Amino acid sequence: MNLILASSSPYRKTLLKRLGLPFQVIASEVDESELKQSISEPQQLAVSLAQAKAQVVAAGYPDAIVIGADQLVVIDGEILDKPESREKNISQLTTLSGQSHQLLTAVCLIHQKTERLLLDRTFLRMRPLTSAEIEAYVDLDKPFDCAGGYQFEAHGVSLFEDVRSTDTTAIEGLPLLLVAKTLREFGLKFPQNQSN
Repeated sequence: MNLILASSSPYRKTLLKRLGLPFQVIASEVDESELKQSISEPQQLAVSLAQAKAQVVAAGYPDAIVIGADQLVVIDGEILDKPESREKNISQLTTLSGQSHQLLTAVCLIHQKTERLLLDRTFLRMRPLTSAEIEAYVDLDKPFDCAGGYQFEAHGVSLFEDVRSTDTTAIEGLPLLLVAKTLREFGLKFPQNQSN
């Protein structure tokens, strides 16, 4: 079975490789701004974005298993987008400093018109940070393309004092425990010895 990751995220690509399955990456061209304007509830938005990405790619590859994903950081009901600039990154981390927030990681898997929607909720508490620490971290990891403006799997782990998660891979962008379970339900068998 052909497996497709409908994402241009290098983090998700690295994570999916850990399952030892061959797959291809086909970035999904979805107008996220339209969904973000029409859906304000964070959980629904995360799932809808993941679903839209998977559906666009699945339409062109009806026999493949397609994985679409999206991730949102939510603090006090407010969604924090990817910062995309140093200034906005510093601002976001200043907001998160000393506070608890949710990281919502949504996944949509599609195979032969069967859709599975998955959602992982991780609760994180950032330690109180000084302005100097925030700036030093942003300059170190440059996490402008990461939800919330931190890269937990890199130096970003040093920003936190508490994490509550059922699957830490979700923090990096793809909850592998849920994804692996669903792929097995779709008929994939792994791990496999690739040399055979």
